Amino acid sequence: MTGLGAHEYEGHWTALASCGQGKHAPDALFVEGAAQREARAVCQGCPVRLDCLADALDSRADFGVWGGMTERERRALLRRRPDVASWRAELVGSEPALVALGGV
Repeated sequence: MTGLGAHEYEGHWTALASCGQGKHAPDALFVEGAAQREARAVCQGCPVRLDCLADALDSRADFGVWGGMTERERRALLRRRPDVASWRAELVGSEPALVALGGV
């Protein structure tokens, strides 16, 4: 199933997340400061990174690294794009658009 996004998988996207594969402690993505760089590295190459990011943006997750973005980066993106009603519709399946928005 490697390489499938949540929109191509019949279960919830979290079942395919790199951070949930047992290699990382659950708290490893809920850190502050310089440790966030290491947490963000977990997201690189994750098959459901955009699903995770869209979920965090749509639910306004306040803490932790989600989809490779810190809470500060997500807040800045939400301020720049208050017109977006659904980040899932905006991001899932559109990796180049995320890069254009200043994502990871």
